[in-house]
Amino acid sequence: MNKLLPKTFLWMFVGLIVTFVTGYVVSINDTMIDAVFNSPMFYILLIAELAIVIFFSARVRKMSPTTAKISFLLYAFVSGLTFSSAFILFELNSIMYVFLIAALIFAAFGALGYYTNLDLSNIVIYLLMGLVGIIICVIVNMFLGSETLDLIVSIIAILIFVGFTAYDVQHIKELSGAGVDDDVAAVNGAFELYLDFINIFLHLLQIIGDAKD
Repeated sequence: MNKLLPKTFLWMFVGLIVTFVTGYVVSINDTMIDAVFNSPMFYILLIAELAIVIFFSARVRKMSPTTAKISFLLYAFVSGLTFSSAFILFELNSIMYVFLIAALIFAAFGALGYYTNLDLSNIVIYLLMGLVGIIICVIVNMFLGSETLDLIVSIIAILIFVGFTAYDVQHIKELSGAGVDDDVAAVNGAFELYLDFINIFLHLLQIIGDAKD
């Protein structure tokens, strides 16, 4: 394995730890739950998440390694605040079980991206089109409230993000030795893989997770 991928996976793991620990801590504190979900704070956090994603994606190549790391960890923390809903709505054992399944799926498609000789950049445009379609369906279903559409969206979303996982791993592999600062490239790659994993996990949780009574 090239030298960039271990750094990338390490930072991804750190980001996931920050998100999961933050989410769990919020979920066991009634005051924090009220602050996040029963006030305008929830919408502020969603806007903050989007703003950090846009800022990070646009500026990451121009950031210093320290700024890139802080931005990524800040996103992981802010994401953890809204992610706490998973711990509130689903049984902890179920979350751990789904996490394991998501990790296995992620690892399988990450390995595919690393070892395949196919150029996966050819499928990115279709993945992006599918992602836009998913976003539109989610917005529409906010008004329809269809459980069937929710299920279909989750299944398609998993397929899209496993595709992104394979592509992102291949892209990170190709960046090694390409003149990009290793620390910045590792954090950027970790951010992309973090988003892939979180989305696979959350949509799997929607399908097979055991909701609390």
